[in-house]
Amino acid sequence: MNGDDLDVIRPALHVLREYALLADGERGILIGPRGDLAWMCFPRWDSPAVFASLIGGRGMYVVTPTDRHVWGGSYEPGSLIWHSRWVTGTGVVECREALALPAGPERAVVLRRIEARQGPARVRVLLDLHSDFGRRPPREVRRDDGGRWRFELDGGLRALWTGAAAAVPEGGDGDARPLGLTLELEQGCHHDLVLVLATARAEAEPLDPEWAWLGTEAGWRERVPELRSVVAVRDARHAYVVLSGLTSGGGGMVAAATTSLPERARQGRSYDYRYVWIRDQCYAGQAVASVGPHPLMDDAVGFVRDRLLADGPEMKPVYTVTGADVPDQERLDLPGYPGGTDIVGNRANRQFQLDAFGESLLLFAAAAGHDHLDADGWRAVEVAAEAIARRWREPDAGVWELGPRLWTHSRLICAAGLRAVGRHTVSPGLAAGWCTLADAIVADTAARCLHPSGRWQRAPDDPRVDASLLLAPVRGALPADDPRSTATLRAVNEELTEDGFCYRYRPDERPLGRSEGAFLLCGFLMVLALGQRGEQVAAARWFERNRAACGPPGLYSEEFDVQQRQLRGNLPQAFVHALLLECAARPWWAKLGPGGR
Repeated sequence: MNGDDLDVIRPALHVLREYALLADGERGILIGPRGDLAWMCFPRWDSPAVFASLIGGRGMYVVTPTDRHVWGGSYEPGSLIWHSRWVTGTGVVECREALALPAGPERAVVLRRIEARQGPARVRVLLDLHSDFGRRPPREVRRDDGGRWRFELDGGLRALWTGAAAAVPEGGDGDARPLGLTLELEQGCHHDLVLVLATARAEAEPLDPEWAWLGTEAGWRERVPELRSVVAVRDARHAYVVLSGLTSGGGGMVAAATTSLPERARQGRSYDYRYVWIRDQCYAGQAVASVGPHPLMDDAVGFVRDRLLADGPEMKPVYTVTGADVPDQERLDLPGYPGGTDIVGNRANRQFQLDAFGESLLLFAAAAGHDHLDADGWRAVEVAAEAIARRWREPDAGVWELGPRLWTHSRLICAAGLRAVGRHTVSPGLAAGWCTLADAIVADTAARCLHPSGRWQRAPDDPRVDASLLLAPVRGALPADDPRSTATLRAVNEELTEDGFCYRYRPDERPLGRSEGAFLLCGFLMVLALGQRGEQVAAARWFERNRAACGPPGLYSEEFDVQQRQLRGNLPQAFVHALLLECAARPWWAKLGPGGR
C-alpha cells in the first residue's frame, strides 16, 4: 500500500463547516469533503461509534476520486440525501449518499451510489470498520460465495457490504486491515455500494439498492412538509429536515449528532451532545408548531409528556432517546478532534434546570393551540405546573448549565409557560391559579434581579446582562414594551453584540469573541425580540447575518467564530436549526412587503 492510500485511510480532518450529515432518526453520519464517513454511532445515537476517525479513533468509510479534484456538494431538496461532487482533471464524479428509510433501532443501511457524471471516473473505496469508538477490530471478516463481505463485531453487531466483491484487505495486520478497491466507470454509469449494520436482533441481509433508494426518497417526502408560507423557504425547510433527521422513532431529538467537538478554539471545552435535552426538544416543538401541527411537534410533545408523567418534579434536564438516564461523563483515551477531547456522557444528568418545566408548558400550549394536546398531555401540564410551584425558589443550573443560582431566565420562562398554558385550559380555576403563580414569580424576580439601570440581570448576585433574557418577552412572561424588556434588549445590543452576531454574556473582561464564540441561538433570539417590537428591518438584518453562519451543507453548530468564520462545537446543533425555523415563520415578515420574502 503506498503513501497516498494511507492518506486516504487516515485523511486530514476538516474544518466543521465542510462536514455534511446523513441521518435516519436513529443515528447519524458525518461525511467529509473527501467522501470520508468520519463519524457514526450504532445502533443508536449514544452507542459506541463504528466510524470514529473524527475524534481520533479507527473506523471510516471512504469513496474519493484518485485524480486531483475539487469538492462540492448539495442535498436533494427536502431530504438528507447528500451528493458529494468532485470535479477532476477528466470530468465530474458524484456520490449519492444516504442512510436508508424507513429506519429502525436495530438496523442501519448506508447507501452510496457512485456516478460518472461527465467523462470517465476512477474512484478509490476503503472500508475500515471498527467497534467501540475504533478500539476493537472486527472479530471476523470474510467474503461469502456471493462476493459479499460479512463482518462480526463486538457486542453482537454484524455488517454486510455488497457491491465490493473485488475488495481486498490492504495494509495493517490481521483483521484490522481495511478493505479496499478501485472502481472505474464510464460516463453515464453508476455503481452501488450498500453497507448494512445490524444488531443480534435484526437481519444483515442483502438489499436491492434500487428499492432502497426509492424507499428513502418516499420516506423523506412523507417526513417533510413544503413550508411555503415562511421566508427563506429553502433554509427553513432544510432546518426542518435536520430536526427530523435528529429525531428518533420514539420522539426524542438529540441535541447534536456528535460528541467532543470543541466549542472554543484551543480551549478544550467539549461535551457529549448525543442525548435529548428537554429544553432543546421544547424549542424544536415550538418552532414546528409555528409552521403547523406537523409530526415533529407531536413527537416533541410525546417525549416531554412521558418524561414528566414518569419523573414529575424530579424530571431531569437530559435523557437518552429511549428515555433512560444519561451516563456520567468519562474519557475514551482517544486523541479527540483537534482542540477538543474525547468525552462521552454528560454531567448535566445530575443538574436541576428549572426552565425545562417552563419550556414544557410553552410546548404544551403551542400544541394545544393546534388542538393536539390529549388527556395525558393535560395531566403532564398539571405535573409541570405543580413542579414549578414547588421548586421555583430553588437555585438551578440555568439555560447555560452553570453553577446553581436563582437564574432570572429560568424563573421568567416558568412564568411565561404558566401564562401561555393558562390561556388554553378549560378550567378557570387552574388558569387563575397559574396566572397568580406567574405574577408572584415575576414580582419576586423583579425584587431580586432588576439591575439599577432598569434591565434584567442574570441573577441576584450577578449584575451582568445575558442574551437569554431576550426570550422572556418573546414567550410572554411580560410585554415586549415593558420598560424592563426594552432596557434589556438595549443592553444586550450594546454589550453583547458585534458585527451582526450575539454572545451569551461576558465571562470575563476580555473583548467579545476571545473567551468564546458568538452563540447562533442568541443571534436568532435578537431576530425574535426585534421582530416582536415591530423593528422588521433590523430583524431581517440579524436573520440574514446569522443564517449565513454555516458551511456548504447548511448545518449550524452552537458557536460561530466570527473572526475566522468557522463553526465551533458539536454538529449539527438542533436548537439553532429550530430557532432559524421559528424566525422564518414569524408573521411580521409580511410587513416588509414582497422583497421580504
